Amino acid sequence: MNFASKLVQKVKERFVQHHLKSYTDKLREIQALKLESWDDDRLQAESLKLKNKAQSGVPLDDLLVEAFAIAGETASRVLGMRPFDVQYTAGTALHERNLVEMQTGEGKTLSAVMPAYLNALQGKGVHILTFNDYLAGRDAEWMGPVYRFLGLTVGFVKDGMTTEERQRAYAADITYVTAKQAGFDYLRDTISMKPDAIVHRPFHFAIVDEADSLLIDEARVPLVIAGEVATTGGDGSRMAKLARELQLGEDYDFDENKRNVFLTETGAEKAEQLLRSGNLYEAHNSHLLTALNCALHAEALLKKDVDYMIRDGKLELIDLHTGRVAENRHWPDGLQAAVEAKEGMVSNSSGKILGTITLQHFLSLYPKFSGMTATAQDSADEFDETYSLRVVQIPPNRPRIRIDHESRIFTHKEAKLKALVKEIVDVHATKRPILIGTSSVEESDHLAELLKKSGVPCHVLNAKNDEKEAEIISKAGELGAVTVSTNMAGRGVDIRLGGGDPIQAEQVAELGGLYVIGTHMNESARIDNQLRGRAGRQGDPGSSRFYVCLEDELISRFGIEKAIPEAYRTKRQDEPLEASVFHKKTDHIQRVVMGQNFETRKTLNKYSDMLEEQRRIHQEQRDEVLYNDDTLSATEKYVRLHHMDRAWSDHLAYVSYIREGIHLESLANRNPVDEFHHRIIHAFEQLPDKIEKETAKSLSKLNAKGAQDEIDWEKEGLKGPSRTWTYLIQDQFIEKKANIFGL
Repeated sequence: MNFASKLVQKVKERFVQHHLKSYTDKLREIQALKLESWDDDRLQAESLKLKNKAQSGVPLDDLLVEAFAIAGETASRVLGMRPFDVQYTAGTALHERNLVEMQTGEGKTLSAVMPAYLNALQGKGVHILTFNDYLAGRDAEWMGPVYRFLGLTVGFVKDGMTTEERQRAYAADITYVTAKQAGFDYLRDTISMKPDAIVHRPFHFAIVDEADSLLIDEARVPLVIAGEVATTGGDGSRMAKLARELQLGEDYDFDENKRNVFLTETGAEKAEQLLRSGNLYEAHNSHLLTALNCALHAEALLKKDVDYMIRDGKLELIDLHTGRVAENRHWPDGLQAAVEAKEGMVSNSSGKILGTITLQHFLSLYPKFSGMTATAQDSADEFDETYSLRVVQIPPNRPRIRIDHESRIFTHKEAKLKALVKEIVDVHATKRPILIGTSSVEESDHLAELLKKSGVPCHVLNAKNDEKEAEIISKAGELGAVTVSTNMAGRGVDIRLGGGDPIQAEQVAELGGLYVIGTHMNESARIDNQLRGRAGRQGDPGSSRFYVCLEDELISRFGIEKAIPEAYRTKRQDEPLEASVFHKKTDHIQRVVMGQNFETRKTLNKYSDMLEEQRRIHQEQRDEVLYNDDTLSATEKYVRLHHMDRAWSDHLAYVSYIREGIHLESLANRNPVDEFHHRIIHAFEQLPDKIEKETAKSLSKLNAKGAQDEIDWEKEGLKGPSRTWTYLIQDQFIEKKANIFGL
């Protein structure tokens, strides 16, 4: 570590100590309450007293010390897990609405129990938002005995539950659920025609696990609920065929960062001839131009086994940050259909969007929320600016002794791969376990094949076999284990040395612990640190090293010409580049990209923020109708809700249409964001009048037919969609447009 790095590290440590001082007094008060002498009856009686105080209006801050002490003592008795001091400290920071950074293996799950218990005493419900369904079920079962011992109820939500099961889970004092599940349930609630079909109660407090992933990596991902509509057919296969006939460099080209693709003048003329459409850029051809752009994007920029994969005849998107299948996720419909056409599949993604909300806006519905993760500090500014969350770094219970080696930088991919395989072969010969983090399904499969040819057996964890994740990760720390994985293997699950066997763990420790290797540098140092953090848990030995080359996508896509001396841009050598300037330059590229991505997210928020403001106004008006039991008849209520939902769905379709082409406003020297706001505000102002007219028209028609006990809503054209489904939009397509046009 150089002098500058040491200085930065020292400043950070002092900053951390400054913040932690405020929690020291609370910790001492908790420790001063010696509850070991209390019997179970007294613990439970005192818990009931705290509950009564909380619900009578006593501030939770005044109850924190006793509540934490009681929860900690209960965990010790029921689970055999007495919280460490750092876990009490983390729990206090979580209660005070902070983002807690705790290193891997430091016990975030137990740390969350104490603030969850304290806030649940008010009887308004606490949500612990986990990374996946597996963790929601595991943590609810694992920590549930603590809550139940103290007189509270606990539940969890997962895919496949009925409405009644979800209602019971959300009615519990503490509910474990993924943010996506909770968000989708909220969207279903927003189109409910009856109050008794709503599963959520008013939001109160949430603790977000793996918060960096949710609050940054996926914050802008829109959650969508859609309804079935009649398919109109399409010309996806025709456009896919045309895209394949166009030539790179002649008919189309990329922007400088290869984030987007565009037709050249020659390409537009060729497309017009083949389509017999006339001028593609005239208004009446907008649908053709959009379809062609999507087909070209699918053909040129989206790669099988990197961006998506085909499994069991179904197109599945791959999460860019994890390399796992992104379940229930679509690209915007036009692009989704284009990729399906590219692969010769029948598109089944069409549907009318009934409601949508981003994860970021969904979380803002909670009056109070906090988060925890192992990697937060590198994005501290964004957490503060976007969510008003201060990052509090919790020191490890045992000092971290993991060694993070300097990256090895090569001139070209062949040299990097050759050195990487040799390193793995050499280390594997010692039986030291190795975890290799790769950039894609394609790369992980290719590396596994090379290792197999070199006589190194390995486990592969990627989107093709992610259902075996827990099994594979449980063995990743065993003697001789080699695990090739896409990013963030086993998130939420510790890799234990020796697979949990004490004798084998000692042998692995003597070999240096788990060795983590990264095959590329990610766009964010935070994601690099997530991989490093798989080693060195709870004071275990371990080490990490990244292998990088000048041909890696991140470096080649972002400023290699500016960052790397000209003499090295085309140089090819087998040995790594030793000069420190290369490490500084690659670190600089990563910092620049992180800054660019932050600015892109801020700008894109300007689009979604306005729509969310309109959604909340509309939803408030809808709730007034839904819960109105005095002035409206059941028929009038149903009809009004139906037309409110239809009007909002039409508004979303219009907003999507405007958003798709608004970037072109920059070509006319107009601000796209301002123009977008102007158009959707004007459209939203028309909704009340439209709803009122359509409602009156339908009621008049029904009244003319005379009163009926049972109205055939489908016959009257007032039936909602017969089927609804939920999914997430992969908004990478929109982000790329934002980058190219500097929105």
